[in-house]
Amino acid sequence: MRRFCSLGSGSTGNATLVETVDGARTTRLLIDCGFTQRELEARLARVGLDTSRLDALFITHEHGDHIGCALGVARRHRVPLWMSRGTWRALGAPELDDGLLHFARDGEAIDIGTLRLAPYTVPHDAAEPLQLCVDDGRARLGVLTDAGSLTTHLLAALQRCDALLLECNHDRAMLAASSYPASLKARVGGRLGHLANDSAAEVLAACRHDGLRHVVAAHLSQQNNQPALAAAALATVLGTAADDVVIANARSGFGWLDLH
Repeated sequence: MRRFCSLGSGSTGNATLVETVDGARTTRLLIDCGFTQRELEARLARVGLDTSRLDALFITHEHGDHIGCALGVARRHRVPLWMSRGTWRALGAPELDDGLLHFARDGEAIDIGTLRLAPYTVPHDAAEPLQLCVDDGRARLGVLTDAGSLTTHLLAALQRCDALLLECNHDRAMLAASSYPASLKARVGGRLGHLANDSAAEVLAACRHDGLRHVVAAHLSQQNNQPALAAAALATVLGTAADDVVIANARSGFGWLDLH
């Protein structure tokens, strides 16, 4: 895999772009599409692309900050779209032209150009959420956002990654002291909610190896977390400075990170 970047990560919208080059062939995958079409185009333009140059979309689940304009992009630009059948049903079983809609399942590999996608299930309050590992035979990216708790299945899926993008949604103390109503605090911090900084650090500790090149803290809550707290939690596991942890923010995500 040549490189990856984020167009934005947080409760206002999420999109991760993966690009690989094999000779004259370039494959571009957008994981989640949680923006309006106009906003997506503006964010793609910042990294020198537009929607017509996407080869595929993969949607992790039906929540608005992840599905966004995905259906519109697929229809307008005829970009193949992958999601779980549960996500499709939760969206009202939308119709797409023949050949555009594809269903993803846990444990079933998907080949898109020179990329191989490995979807895996996670505990989250959605119909059939899937997170993703992406491999081009030379490098492997593991993406984990919107998971409320750790499972052995999740940890097994994220082994041997060259880069990890991990949800660091909240700091437990900040969430407990926040103005959120008790029901929302219970949802966010619950088994089907979002990962706290210390939980993300547990994931990293279970998946860390000498070949791990990049670690990204993603999906940070603007109300219940701080970049410095997320970075410190992951850096402690890595045994490095907090500056070595990339932070994906809501407005600009993060720039291209090379993998080879």
